[in-house]
Amino acid sequence: MRRLLRPLGILAALLLLLGAAVVVALHQWTGSEGFRQRLERDASAALGVPVSLSRVTVDVYPLPAVALEGLHIQARPALTLERVEARPVWSALLRGRLAVSTLIVRQAVLPQATIVLLGARVQDPATQLAEPDATDEAADLSWLPRRVVLDDVTWIGGQGRSSTVQAELTLDEDGWPANATVAVIRGALEGAKAVLQRGADNQTAWSLKVHVGGGTLQGPLTVKLPAASAPVRDLVFDASLETRGVEVSALTAPSRTLTGRLDASTTLSARINPRGGTASVSDALRSQTRFTVNNAVLHGVDLARAVATVGLSRGGSTALDTLAGQVRTRGQLIELTNLVASSGVLATTGEVTVAPSKALSGRVRVDVTRGAGGDVVGVPLVVGGTLDDPSVSLSRSALLGAAIGTALMPGVGTGAGANLGDRLGQGLKDLFGK
Repeated sequence: MRRLLRPLGILAALLLLLGAAVVVALHQWTGSEGFRQRLERDASAALGVPVSLSRVTVDVYPLPAVALEGLHIQARPALTLERVEARPVWSALLRGRLAVSTLIVRQAVLPQATIVLLGARVQDPATQLAEPDATDEAADLSWLPRRVVLDDVTWIGGQGRSSTVQAELTLDEDGWPANATVAVIRGALEGAKAVLQRGADNQTAWSLKVHVGGGTLQGPLTVKLPAASAPVRDLVFDASLETRGVEVSALTAPSRTLTGRLDASTTLSARINPRGGTASVSDALRSQTRFTVNNAVLHGVDLARAVATVGLSRGGSTALDTLAGQVRTRGQLIELTNLVASSGVLATTGEVTVAPSKALSGRVRVDVTRGAGGDVVGVPLVVGGTLDDPSVSLSRSALLGAAIGTALMPGVGTGAGANLGDRLGQGLKDLFGK
């Protein structure tokens, strides 16, 4: 037995020394200046923008991994990743196939505009594979890492709002998410926490629950895969979400145009091309929401003063007992319809559109109850400005009507004249198509 154990011990020691030598050699090779510069050149050629890299390391402890440090993609705005660490699946590696078990991204800044730009550049038709046959799988996601960790990663949205998150995502064997947790630690939606959990039997269906602004948003999400014989390989996404007791300003911070507690029912849908980029997904998304904001306060606009002065109103605030309506989105375009607000002597109805640039456009009618007799004065107002600096004013035709009404019947005649003038002006527009 001793004769057998001694050769085995020597063999094990030799294997350990050989493994250590391989690790040292690999570490020196990947850490060399030539290897780093080659990676920079290849990445720059693939992305079409300069890429710089501080160093490449091969770690053994606590787990074997290859890491890139100080990665800077010099687009406008720049994309930076202080450390990207990939831990391979050793069983697959021994079979000659590269697969990543865990991907860890630390202290990164990811601007949405840059992600969209780089995605469009990478999707060069000359480098794309042929379209899948009808018998191919709809979406092969098996190459994705089984686990993704985001540590202090900042996402900068298209409008410049940034959120820094701690997140972890685990994928099932088929590549679809099994579960995910996200916590916003800084920036927009700070304090929000989200949990995503896949349903039973590995269906492409999940439940989402988000704690934000003192309330919750939750509901089911589903992805419908195309049939094997379908000529179009698009994925169909649907969701139905319920929002309860969420402070509106927590969703729009640092802007505080509107405050109050939001209750809403939302449906989302999208037809997504798996080969499309981030921009195609956001452009394809459609949503419809019925909402109510309790104890709402509209900041930046004093509707009562706008009616009283029959002119432009900026600044001030309007307290509302209730605010309700419908919101429809198409990509980045937001439309508010059937908008109804009431507060004491004020009642408002109208429609407003929010452009991707945050510019506001629309028309509202403000009815004010005056005097002991309860006379109602209605004044039409044009909504303008931006989300951060809204304004309301009378249209030109309404201003003319207000002037005539004031001359004939001071007080009540002002609002009545403005309303009549606005209707006449709108009628002339419809008549002449202008």
